[in-house]
Amino acid sequence: MKSITVEAVIQNVETVTEFVNAVLEENDCPVKVQMQIDVAIDEIFGNIAYYAYGNSCGNATIQIEIEKNLPGIVLTFIDQGMPYNPLENKEPDITLDIEEREIGGLGIFLVKKTMDALSYEYVDGQNVLTLKKAF
Repeated sequence: MKSITVEAVIQNVETVTEFVNAVLEENDCPVKVQMQIDVAIDEIFGNIAYYAYGNSCGNATIQIEIEKNLPGIVLTFIDQGMPYNPLENKEPDITLDIEEREIGGLGIFLVKKTMDALSYEYVDGQNVLTLKKAF
């Protein structure tokens, strides 16, 4: 397992993406899967950066583990921000015209649709969101 801890600011999305992509490329991850994971990083880390700490600052740790037997990836996002389970979000009604939809929720919806498994827990004062994707 490899991990990186960065300040939870939107400018670090690129740093996290580059870190994860380096591991994926070392393990011959298909481009389509890598692109789906990049979108997930953008959405999840972006939400942490914007909402986890309110007006204060904090860090986020991203852990990546390659599962050789599947093969696949386990990507875990950890922050010490306000407790928040994004998996409990009401799914957006994508049948409505864009003008009629409520703002927000599409990012998590997209992550749910493209990853194979997601789990959330709040443990020891930390939000822990885990994504799994086979490749």
